[in-house]
Amino acid sequence: MEYISTRGQAPTLNFEQATLNGLADDGGLYLPTSWPALSQGEIRGLQGKSYPELAFSIIQHFTCDCVPDDTLKELVHDACAGFRHDAVAPIKQLDDQLFLMELFHGPTLAFKDYALQILGQLFQYFLSRRGHACTIIGATSGDTGSAAIAGLKGLSSVELFMLHPHNRVSDVQRRQMTTVLADNIHNIAVDGTFDDCQNMVKSLFSDLDFKNKYALSAVNSINWARIAAQVVYYFRAAIALGAPEREISFSVPTGNFGNVLAGYVAKQMGLPIRKLIIGSNRNDILTRFFESGSMERRDVQTTLSPSMDIGISSNFERYLFELVNHDSDRLHGLMREFQEEGRFNVGRDMLNRARQDFSAYRLTDEDTRKDIKTTYEATGETIDPHSIIGVSAARKEGFEEVPIVVLATAHPAKFPDAIESALGRKPFLPDELSEILTLEERCRNLPNDVSTLMKFVESSLASDNYPKR
Repeated sequence: MEYISTRGQAPTLNFEQATLNGLADDGGLYLPTSWPALSQGEIRGLQGKSYPELAFSIIQHFTCDCVPDDTLKELVHDACAGFRHDAVAPIKQLDDQLFLMELFHGPTLAFKDYALQILGQLFQYFLSRRGHACTIIGATSGDTGSAAIAGLKGLSSVELFMLHPHNRVSDVQRRQMTTVLADNIHNIAVDGTFDDCQNMVKSLFSDLDFKNKYALSAVNSINWARIAAQVVYYFRAAIALGAPEREISFSVPTGNFGNVLAGYVAKQMGLPIRKLIIGSNRNDILTRFFESGSMERRDVQTTLSPSMDIGISSNFERYLFELVNHDSDRLHGLMREFQEEGRFNVGRDMLNRARQDFSAYRLTDEDTRKDIKTTYEATGETIDPHSIIGVSAARKEGFEEVPIVVLATAHPAKFPDAIESALGRKPFLPDELSEILTLEERCRNLPNDVSTLMKFVESSLASDNYPKR
């Protein structure tokens, strides 16, 4: 399997090269030249597998010859070893047709662990085999940072620089990052929004001299390997509820589009998914697109669900590439229009095609609090302010005899203030989160300025001796 850039001007790579490169040199995102297809019999054959076994079966379709089967099995097993639940991704039933898949049993209690634990293992394997090192630059709206740090801390072949928007993540999210004092971890609080952080990261990647000198790579969902790893839990839920004989829908709280894109990939691989339902907060760029066909940048608002406080959905470019039938020139034109004008419109035909796969809804902070409370009263489940948006979106969509699985993306204890505002009490705090409230923090505050970030990276690395990819 080969990987191409959405913008068509970067070299075609294999899985290893695409993983280590992260963002393509032309500014595009890598994805496979074609989707691997599983027959109903092959999907049926996945029934009864453990999560690590299922992860191996799915991910091997994307790695091809880059990782030997025995090695991939070991990497996946090691990646899942730190999860707290034997099922890894357990499913709970909320009512007759509504289910909750708990994706918060990993090291940092958020769904990002399911991909980043695997990605960390892949980085270590590829780099150790090459005898090389790399510098990973990432941006986080809250959960990617801590999950990446948990997956990469202490690795001799990796230096990680993680940017987060200053005062725009929860205290728990921040401390999960800044209390990790490993020598290869560098936390940066940027005076700006998540979009500012993401734009700074992309600017560093677009400087090809800088990218090559410091062997830059990425752990955000712009890295294809993360999407591939997230496909696994869609298969897990669908098979548990009767696939391939039974159709299923998924409701996904998302801002950057990466998590729900993995569901689209699973559907292309043959999983019988009827609808992918997107849940947004007031930062509703995705919901507005699926309502109107227009993607328009607006100022980011602070909400109770900070991990979704995103004004630009970077991963949407991969789906847009599908909508324009892999026409890189057309996609490049739309992305240029968005960069210059702050908006683009795909027209009625493409919007209708998009609506066949997706629907989208939004939830205000007031309704978020209300729905956390009513769901707790009805089910006894305390649900975090992101996942409850997925629950609400599922209910707005309706069921039509097809079960809907909501992806529960974070443990409620990561957002104690939001839970307290809804229920009048703070959620139970697991021991690992209680400990970080008293630990030393280490973080560098920087302005929203690319040159300052570059200087900080350079000063943190021994550039004369730094290995090149």
